[in-house]
Amino acid sequence: MRKISNTHKLRRKFRNPDSHYHPRSKYYKWFVLANVMLGTFMAVLDSTIVNVSLPKIMSSFGVGLSTIQWVITAYMLSMAAMLPTSGWLADKFGYKKVYFWGLFLFTLSSLLCGMSKDESTLILSRIIQGLGAGMIQPLGMAIIVREFPIQQRGLALGFWAIAAAASVSFGPMIGGYLVDNFSWQLIFDVNVPVGIAALVFTIIIQREFISPNAHKFDYIGFISVSIFLPVLLFALSEGNAQTNSAGWSAPYILACLAISAVALAVFLTQELTTEFPLLDLRLLKNRNFGMSNLLMLVFSMGMFGSTFLLPLYLQNSLGYTALQSGAVFFPVGIIQGIVSPLSGWFSDKLNARIPIILGVGFLAFSLYLNADLSFLTEHSFIMTTLYLRGLGMGLIFSPLSIYSLATIPHYKMAQASSISNTVRQIGGSLGVALLSTVLTSRINYHEQMFGGAIVSGSQVFQNTTQNMAYYIQQHGGASFTTALKQGQSLLMSNVSSQAFIEGVNDDFLLAAAISMVGFIPIFLLKSKKKTQINHSKSDEKSHLELIE
Repeated sequence: MRKISNTHKLRRKFRNPDSHYHPRSKYYKWFVLANVMLGTFMAVLDSTIVNVSLPKIMSSFGVGLSTIQWVITAYMLSMAAMLPTSGWLADKFGYKKVYFWGLFLFTLSSLLCGMSKDESTLILSRIIQGLGAGMIQPLGMAIIVREFPIQQRGLALGFWAIAAAASVSFGPMIGGYLVDNFSWQLIFDVNVPVGIAALVFTIIIQREFISPNAHKFDYIGFISVSIFLPVLLFALSEGNAQTNSAGWSAPYILACLAISAVALAVFLTQELTTEFPLLDLRLLKNRNFGMSNLLMLVFSMGMFGSTFLLPLYLQNSLGYTALQSGAVFFPVGIIQGIVSPLSGWFSDKLNARIPIILGVGFLAFSLYLNADLSFLTEHSFIMTTLYLRGLGMGLIFSPLSIYSLATIPHYKMAQASSISNTVRQIGGSLGVALLSTVLTSRINYHEQMFGGAIVSGSQVFQNTTQNMAYYIQQHGGASFTTALKQGQSLLMSNVSSQAFIEGVNDDFLLAAAISMVGFIPIFLLKSKKKTQINHSKSDEKSHLELIE
């Protein structure tokens, strides 16, 4: 008898209705959820694992903050560009197929990131990596929403959020350990085995689904949004860069702002007038969907921006190692992973608005507390702010997803998911670029203020530097003249370090203010009862549209 191949056995098992992997099996949707969680874990991991390694990458390549921020921003931008495209690709070629190639592209580019020898190669590899992540995240959410009934959707999205929470917890800590004990290249190499496992599971578990409503591709929308986002963020990041002596009035900065404005106008006009838009912005007319995405934009700006800031402060000001600065984020993901399913369950049963309000409040309060950092800030204070942040993030995500997608027809779920994920990535990109720009500006401001207070001819300055020189001379064995110069250098170094901390505090205060804006769209959300009624109507309408 001919020996049956392993691949044939797997396919036969998948076709078998008794198999847990079969779509008719009651366990199938949970296996799909687990598979999507693995891919999400990998994609989100690379958003968090890089933050703690930025100081080492900066020193390795000899570049400044304005350049190294593109390691994060390039990833977010390319992901944001791919997010709306992934919905069309999935409708056209199949969800399983596009999800698989997203995983493949992400895994391959992770290997390329680890092999990078300069900052340009790393940023280019991160762009490719973001393209893969831009396929994984929105399709993962759309697959889960399609497989689970509405009464279980909050719970399923809560468990899906655990994957993101695990990345928040383990990403910085894993990255810190690898950077301290090996090299920063390994933070990308760890994705390769996880990606291979996710590829295998996708082949075995997932069924294919191709939308019957696939339409032609919106090239004008894609090109205009691909121009708008990178050019705008480039202008924001270069406005206060050290290489730009003219500042915001530099001709190329003004040209970039003008180009991005024109591209945005073209994109909005195209998406609101064409029959088959890249992003169906008309879905934003749905009040809950529109307000939820506005809140997601605000939430992402504060969350991603603050996550970018804290490791820089811990390593540059408090002398934390990469592992120590990564370990502080460990409880954040744990708290978020515990709270997210509970918040989703509460939202399914009662009122989803309550946990959202509490979550935004906790997030804004934690950022406000971080606006009072110093050289003497205790570890317990930093951890308390992160506990509050993890609680806030866990409370927000699941109910916000429920509100956002509850009244969206099933056949438009991929489009809605693409919009939501695009908004989140745009918010994160804007948050990192904005806070990085503000940080550079405020550091320069505080250096001028502190430097102006130090008058070299004053008696206080002379007494301070002389006392420092005596101390250095006694303990270092240098001549008095050399010790005096070293004392003056140490004093100016302390001024620069203090200016950096004050700049970080100003950034956290701005992030808290941005997060407070999130309270506005919350109160414009419809009640749960109205949402359920509208959902029934939208399902009926979508059914009639599909028949037509």
